[in-house]
Amino acid sequence: MIHTVKSGESVYSIAQLYGTTPQRIIADNDLKDPSRLVVGEDIVILIPSVSYTVKDGDTVESIAQSYGTTAKNIFQKNPTLMGNGAIYPGQTIVISYESAPSLGEISTNGYAYPFIDESVLRRTLPYLTYLSIFTYGIKNDGSLIPPENDEKLIRISKEYDTVPLMMLTSLTEAGTFSNELVTRILTSDELKEKIINETYETMVNKGYGGVDVDFEYIPAEYAEDYASFLAALNEKIGGEYILFASMAPKTGDDMSGLLYEGHNYGAVGNAADAVLLMTYEWGYTYSSPMAVSPLNKVREVIRYGVENISPEKIYMGMPNYGYNWTLPFISGKSAAAPLSNVSAVSLAREKNAAIQFDTDAASPFFTYFDRTENGDVEHEVWFQNARSADAMLRLASEFGLRGVSVWNIMKYFPALWLVLISLFDIR
Repeated sequence: MIHTVKSGESVYSIAQLYGTTPQRIIADNDLKDPSRLVVGEDIVILIPSVSYTVKDGDTVESIAQSYGTTAKNIFQKNPTLMGNGAIYPGQTIVISYESAPSLGEISTNGYAYPFIDESVLRRTLPYLTYLSIFTYGIKNDGSLIPPENDEKLIRISKEYDTVPLMMLTSLTEAGTFSNELVTRILTSDELKEKIINETYETMVNKGYGGVDVDFEYIPAEYAEDYASFLAALNEKIGGEYILFASMAPKTGDDMSGLLYEGHNYGAVGNAADAVLLMTYEWGYTYSSPMAVSPLNKVREVIRYGVENISPEKIYMGMPNYGYNWTLPFISGKSAAAPLSNVSAVSLAREKNAAIQFDTDAASPFFTYFDRTENGDVEHEVWFQNARSADAMLRLASEFGLRGVSVWNIMKYFPALWLVLISLFDIR
């Protein structure tokens, strides 16, 4: 259940309404200031049906075994454990909730940089089938540019039975996507072979379980060459490893622009084991204020996707961030500031702003004013909350998609994971 806070409500009145405790609401939702709820803020309500009181000598693994479940499942249902096996006698552990997941199974992927805070990583990994570690770039000579210390994330992900994915992108040594680099690669059999061999060797030597390829700004005339490159890479890595391909959010064959034209949905879908549709960034740093992933726009992409690729191969992108725009918006000059979903609610609390919800976009937003030397300056903030997560997850179920992919998991977003485990069993 998702409760939207109304004026005058408190954690205590909401707990009484649903027959639960304020402590559980505060803990599950990781409320930063439970004494000051924000009008329009979403609260996820989960009611345990089976709980267990920890005894001397218990471990998360032994409790899971006695109930025929897994430690990973215990961590999913007990976010206060933070993915940590340290428990104590007298502690209450949730085994199951009153409402069992109703939408079946789902696979999940999340993106992380190697410098992610380890506590955030461990708290999030129980909810992930795959972890894409950002990223390996490519030099002009075809050799790979490794990230720093990806070995740590590989090791930790395996502690949670999450499959680590090597990310291979068309990022240059300067850290930018380059259509010149992509063109050089796709027109050179020698470079393609070198990249494929080095990718395979890196995967095997470091213990990755697959590779997620994200080549962007591919000229239209090389779309088939890109699909052929993916097919050759997939043949090299074999059935033991999985090949993901990240793709721009297209809604039709005739979409123009360097971001879209080099991604042929049908050809890439045939070449890869799975595709990640990057269904975010409608609202972005230089756009006018709007939702990052408007549900009506995402639906158009998914509809086009399933017309060209088996739904069993498709992962829908989900954003874990929002933007703060300063008004008035001036095209070519304005630049929105990114912020996390949790910090967006904190900002609304600080500015005493009520959160509203756009039903077409299925996204929350609010406005506020900052007082400056030059007068009051208006801001507009769009972000994600429990209702937007619920809407996107149900969309994935509606189209029978294999899973969802979160960009990115650097900041913990409690509402997403609470809603996810309420609706699905995670593969």
